[in-house]
Amino acid sequence: MHKSRGGGRRKNNFRKQRPDRESRPLAEKLSELSVTSDSSSADEDGTDESGSGQSSGEESTPKSKFDIGKPPKFPVSMWDLKHCDPKKCSGRKLARHGLINCLRLGQKFPGLVLTPVGVNCVSPQDKEIIKSSGIAVVDCSWARLDETPFNKMRSPNPRLLPFLVAANPINYGKPCKLSCVEAIAASMYITGYKQEALWYLNKFSWGHSFVELNQELLDAYAGCADSKAILEVQKQYLENAKDELQADRSFPSTESEEEADDGDESEEQDSDGSKRGETSIAETRKESEKQNIK
Repeated sequence: MHKSRGGGRRKNNFRKQRPDRESRPLAEKLSELSVTSDSSSADEDGTDESGSGQSSGEESTPKSKFDIGKPPKFPVSMWDLKHCDPKKCSGRKLARHGLINCLRLGQKFPGLVLTPVGVNCVSPQDKEIIKSSGIAVVDCSWARLDETPFNKMRSPNPRLLPFLVAANPINYGKPCKLSCVEAIAASMYITGYKQEALWYLNKFSWGHSFVELNQELLDAYAGCADSKAILEVQKQYLENAKDELQADRSFPSTESEEEADDGDESEEQDSDGSKRGETSIAETRKESEKQNIK
């Protein structure tokens, strides 16, 4: 076997220059190693592989006031109908990071299940169900509910979510069009698992917006005794929102707006040089005179 000249001498020189390499314990050597994740996929998902929701350079700096929380001690699962784009589906992203279990069609889930075919709303009364058996969601497209086999996703505790506004990039600002992670987090928040809800939302760069948009409602729902009380809160909130909208529409226009409208009408002229405003008034008078004559 060919041996390069001076190989042994270089090896000895290296040992003399770095004697600490031989004597340091293994634990100290391992402490210098760092495990890096795929930054491209982490950026796309708005999260990192560790599940902390922070990059290596931001470990001590929270992104927002909602950058808190703790992982749940109960199971979190979903039935994935594969209706959505894998790159945009929040449920798929949770599954890729090991934060949610995927159930098979026909597999029964003993805990609380968020499904469009539920009868009662989620309420604080469901806390013990989630604590003992977990929470699951049916991840399907809102546009394909008719073809979703809900009869193959059975649970003794099907639930609906009360009125909330979506904050996900696809349906931002739309009522009730929540993503998978928003539905899970909302149920956790309402049933008293606020820290767990924030922990899940923090895996997405837009997650804190969901709490910001729905803070008033989420806190009100969490303070209810049962689903009946939640429906009362929902009804009152929607009535107040309707009254506020009607009040905004009934405000009279300002003088500046009226002057601007008058100016626009006076400046508009027909091709023969006559003003449209004057012509329309004259025509109106003629029509009224004809009706009076008749």
